[in-house]
Amino acid sequence: MDVVAELVLIRHGQSASNVAFPEADAAGLLESGLSGRDADVALTRWGVEQARAVGAWLAALPSARVPQVVVTSPYVRARETWRIAAEASGRELPAPATDDRLVDRLLGDLEMLTRAAVAQRFPDEPGRRAAVGEYRYRPPNGEAFEDVAARVAAFLDDLHREHAGRRVVVVAHDSVVLMMRFVIEGLDWDGVAAVADAGPVRNASITRFDGSSGRLVLAGYNTVDHLAP
Repeated sequence: MDVVAELVLIRHGQSASNVAFPEADAAGLLESGLSGRDADVALTRWGVEQARAVGAWLAALPSARVPQVVVTSPYVRARETWRIAAEASGRELPAPATDDRLVDRLLGDLEMLTRAAVAQRFPDEPGRRAAVGEYRYRPPNGEAFEDVAARVAAFLDDLHREHAGRRVVVVAHDSVVLMMRFVIEGLDWDGVAAVADAGPVRNASITRFDGSSGRLVLAGYNTVDHLAP
């Protein structure tokens, strides 16, 4: 078998940004109340509870489904989601590695800015974004989704080569989950938009690809049955 036996994608639990930016944008605020780097944004208390729920899901897995390899984004919210989940599971699980190719989409000069702040400081950008569409838009010094897809594809190539036949968990971000589907399923941008239009990749959601046939096949997407209402 030249692919991993199973690939499970877990989005990190709710982060402070997931709360602060929608609230700030809805109110038209120039500041979100958060400072520092996106990479350092922590989980909320609810995000911690979501991570513990992922741990309960791990605890309930049959032995034949327990992950053998774990790789996380280096961002705090992803690493903490796995640390808390692994501890809550009560199982002996592999030590996680981190991979920089699993970071969230890089927004460059727009990182940690509200919509109102972007409009004030970079007045041409909202028009540029609207003209080319979300999936082709590249912020100043940032990434378009095709850039995320390229690093995800390189990550998958290495993952299959180094861990073929093994069960793998990846803990990362919504953009990474979407681009995993783009790469693995050979979607076009209209296909990605259709997936996104059906609903966002939810915090602490689980997406699973089955590799038992010799290729990765989507077996579950964006599931949150393990989370409390």
